[in-house]
Amino acid sequence: MSHYDVVINGGGMAGAVLALGLSQLKHKNGQPLRICVIEHASPNLSDHPGFDARSIALSADSHQALVKLDLWELIADLVSPIHAIQVTDQGHLGQVNMYAHDYALAALGYVVELHPVGLRFYQQLQQIPNIDLLCPATLSSWQQYPDKVELQCANGQRLSCQLLVGADGSHSMIAQQLNLERRALDYQQNAIIANVQTQLAHQGRAYERFTSQGPLALLPMSQQRSALVWCVSPKQSKVLMDMNERDFLDALQREFGYRLGKITRTGLRTCYPLHLNEVVRPWHHRVVLIGNAAHLLHPIAGQGFNLGLRDVVALIETLKEALMTPQVNDGQRENTSDLGAYSLLSRYGQSRVDDQRELVAITSGLALLFSNSDPLLSMSRNAGLMTVAACRSLKSKLAWRAMGKR
Repeated sequence: MSHYDVVINGGGMAGAVLALGLSQLKHKNGQPLRICVIEHASPNLSDHPGFDARSIALSADSHQALVKLDLWELIADLVSPIHAIQVTDQGHLGQVNMYAHDYALAALGYVVELHPVGLRFYQQLQQIPNIDLLCPATLSSWQQYPDKVELQCANGQRLSCQLLVGADGSHSMIAQQLNLERRALDYQQNAIIANVQTQLAHQGRAYERFTSQGPLALLPMSQQRSALVWCVSPKQSKVLMDMNERDFLDALQREFGYRLGKITRTGLRTCYPLHLNEVVRPWHHRVVLIGNAAHLLHPIAGQGFNLGLRDVVALIETLKEALMTPQVNDGQRENTSDLGAYSLLSRYGQSRVDDQRELVAITSGLALLFSNSDPLLSMSRNAGLMTVAACRSLKSKLAWRAMGKR
């Protein structure tokens, strides 16, 4: 049985960043942490999604976090900067424009394509001597004990660790086995995801448009593509998904308008239902959940991964402090720290509660407000946008939140 300080179930974006960040920490005796990452799907090194590459938005705060973790340079050539954000409400005059230069920033955020960035992180995990990457591998069972967690993979391999981290997504088997209390909400919406090409260059501008069909976002990507996220009712999503490309482009053009000229091309469309799924206390004895395993948000503000990255940074800082704090057992100072101690994980969890609940409230409120066609609400939305546009302090608050700052 191999023993580790930390085992991370899930080698996606959150799990990989956590592993790479923790790999830089050391025990008091100078020994680096021993880390294991269990990931069920190995990336297809020959797969090139091309036009249809999926992407996520990184806030300016997430950019700074990756810089501090010495990971930004690893992916810097794969990102597309967001220089400006425009927020509009279809059929109304109110709009808000935010520009990076107004806040002395190079960018308000960045759009990253998941496949090439994930591949870079995967290759980096393979190169770090104190990280063992088990891939492809599937965690089949695990058991908590007072001083450790024992795990077994589907291939029979057995492991133990001080701390088990569930970074295994919204259908986390770690979370399911713990059966922790959740807050759940069905938004009665589906998200349609696709990449589109437009007649005019996006020039690094992101668009958030509230339409009669639901919130619609276009994020600037490389090669003059834009990533589309369109939230609509389940009934309307079926209609849109069944359309041929020409009819879909016409429907999208009607809702988005001609800010980027004609929308000339769309790639593969995918669709998934939108739910809030929040674990109230995402920690347990020697176990902690991060990222989508802890909280799945509405994509209206594009903050899902950014919230997960703040989990990662906070957990790294909590464990770093524990490693630096002298521990005494029976009068003897110990050279290692117990990274799975409940008091430690509780301190981490409590530090994340306010941020998590605030962002859940914001995204849920926006989803409900901007997906409602009630005339009074529509007038209120427009008045709100006009007020924000006219008030420098309100616009600054909105911009700072978009950048991931509280």
